Amino acid sequence: MTYLVNFAARSVRDLEILYVEKNAAESHAAARWYNVEQAVYALASYPDRCPVAPEARRAKRNLRHLLYGKKPHVYRVIYEVDEGRQAVWVLTIRHGARRKLKTSDLA
Repeated sequence: MTYLVNFAARSVRDLEILYVEKNAAESHAAARWYNVEQAVYALASYPDRCPVAPEARRAKRNLRHLLYGKKPHVYRVIYEVDEGRQAVWVLTIRHGARRKLKTSDLA
């Protein structure tokens, strides 16, 4: 079963900001950052392969997170799986060291 991968406006903004930061720091790092999109689109074939996000229980939503990168530069791609519509919604992309999301951050 193939799922449709969608990007919420916030996640698109997150990608743009992260790309600019990576590009400013090092163009090679920015080029590698493009691979995150490939990793996200790979969720179309099996979105449940990533662990449940710590925020899922509190938010009462089917949230998972894809960890991308290597320490200390690990990013969390937080997404929601909609089984009924066979869709994946990428909600936000953030550095792994940042605090857990609040329910209000997911609105």
